[in-house]
Amino acid sequence: MERIPAPSTELRERLSTYQNARSAAFLAWAPQGGIYISTRFAEAAQVHHVATPGADRRQLTFFPEPVGGASVSPDTKQQGFVFSKDVGGNENRQNYWFSTQTSQYTLLTDGKSQNGSVHWSRRGDRYAYNSTRRNGRDYDLYLAPLGNPKQEKMLVQVQGDWDILDWSPDDQSMLALEYISANESRLHLVDVATGKAKQLHTSDQKISYGSTFFSEDGKGLYLTSDEGTEFHTLRYYDLASGKQTPLTASLNWDVSDLDVAPKGDLLAFAVNADGYSELYLLNTKTRKYEAVKNVPRGILGGLTFSPDGQKLAYTYSDARTAGDVYSLDVKSGAITRWTQSEIGGINASKLVAPTLIHYPTFDQVNGKPRQIPAFVYKPTKINGKAPVIINIHGGPEGQSRPGFDPSTQYMVNELGTAVIFPNVRGSEGYGKTYLALDNGMKREESVQDIGKLLDWIATQPDLDPSRVAVYGGSYGGYMVLACMTHFNDRLRAGIDVVGISNFVTFLQNTSPYRQDLRRAEYGDERQPAMRAFLEKTAPLNNVQKITKPMMIVQGRNDPRVPYTEAEQMLAALKKNGNDAWFMMAKDEGHGFRKKSNRDYQSAAMSEFIQQYVVSPPLK
Repeated sequence: MERIPAPSTELRERLSTYQNARSAAFLAWAPQGGIYISTRFAEAAQVHHVATPGADRRQLTFFPEPVGGASVSPDTKQQGFVFSKDVGGNENRQNYWFSTQTSQYTLLTDGKSQNGSVHWSRRGDRYAYNSTRRNGRDYDLYLAPLGNPKQEKMLVQVQGDWDILDWSPDDQSMLALEYISANESRLHLVDVATGKAKQLHTSDQKISYGSTFFSEDGKGLYLTSDEGTEFHTLRYYDLASGKQTPLTASLNWDVSDLDVAPKGDLLAFAVNADGYSELYLLNTKTRKYEAVKNVPRGILGGLTFSPDGQKLAYTYSDARTAGDVYSLDVKSGAITRWTQSEIGGINASKLVAPTLIHYPTFDQVNGKPRQIPAFVYKPTKINGKAPVIINIHGGPEGQSRPGFDPSTQYMVNELGTAVIFPNVRGSEGYGKTYLALDNGMKREESVQDIGKLLDWIATQPDLDPSRVAVYGGSYGGYMVLACMTHFNDRLRAGIDVVGISNFVTFLQNTSPYRQDLRRAEYGDERQPAMRAFLEKTAPLNNVQKITKPMMIVQGRNDPRVPYTEAEQMLAALKKNGNDAWFMMAKDEGHGFRKKSNRDYQSAAMSEFIQQYVVSPPLK
């Protein structure tokens, strides 16, 4: 650490109220009854079992690292599940079998490469997953029998990023998705016996696919795609004819989550409507759907039907409600809450919900200024004008949505700052045209969207345009650095978390399995014209334009944005004479996941914001 002050007792006490809040997420229906969830009671999230709604959360895994998933075999005789974890945030995730009878776990993968989640056959006697085991770059598909990982085999050798979506009802075929970029992917049908893969529905256009499932008779697919439309809509694809039938053409938002009931008679899907979730149920025989009316306005995901098809589990949160697990009775419409996550010592009445705004930016659509969506959190009581934190999401194809975030609530309630989450061009959720607006040499147009947000802030009677800071992680960290080079005179400070300081060095040093995926988004640094553009616009090469205080946070084991991106930016800032705070955790990767590290980061950020942003306006 450099320039990071030790947090005072008073600051620790104020922060602890918010840092001790927790949430829960649905993982799977448990064969013995109840559900498996993910929640955190110590350093990192672990798998827990909840026997009945409202029952105690019984912890099953105990590791210093976060544990992901609880994949249950359809064969109910198998007493256990598969989970995954890495070491120190390196993202080389390994799969393990956890026995609920003995509480012992067994390594299923090679212990070195990056491995994806397992996907069970319908009978539950086999599972498939993807892995970079062969060369560290390509995600080949593997098949293994349950209970004997030594008999596993490579099913399909591929080039690029492939993953498994679903097994056919007769277990003879699998669906695989080849991911090329946020704007393009391909569907393949894999013969399980021979390993031969056949691309489904070739097209001259770039098509992006999302969730995809076999129909119960195996003759077709339920899938989401943006072919011929701006948004990911739900369709039925006939495997024999290749004909697609639109099912949700009238819903002009992305279908963001999907599940099919075990009997195939019902389909549940969620729509991302301007950042808020809407839940629907579709009868596969009539192909008519209805909205589930009694779900509050917020964010939901993890849609999963129970084995008998009578209930639909999901995770729900909103700005004032911590993430928790619920289930919907598909016949009666009754909603049952399974978990009640504690929110630390936070006074729930003080929690602030955001306002969704749309502000004009520099270019036009159909003769009118393009509108940029943003969520704005404001203190309930503002004396004069409030300072502002602009929080920019990563991805870049991510999306800021109004979920539960104790850190934001702390900034609003305790520091008295407004917090704005813009979804600048390149964000998902607003159509494929909007998603592609920042690709390649259009990169800095998303930075211009932040400049127009600064213009909007200056028009607001309760916001102080002289006290604005930018904060973001990953690609959002790059945006912070870029904004500091473009708008240094309009910003008080910047907080860069695992951000990219130069796309050329980033693309050269990021993990091999990510290089081509990122080149599709940022541009190929091996091409002279693109390399020249990336070097010209790199924040590292424009560091002389930054004169305001900076804070940089980095995980030493980050496989996405190498720690060298942070170190080279820090060195340049120090050479430039900047006031630069620096924090690097040796046991973290792409963002901090352990509570103790997150708590220390929060304390340092709070001190930084208090000192450089919340302090009285400059005379």
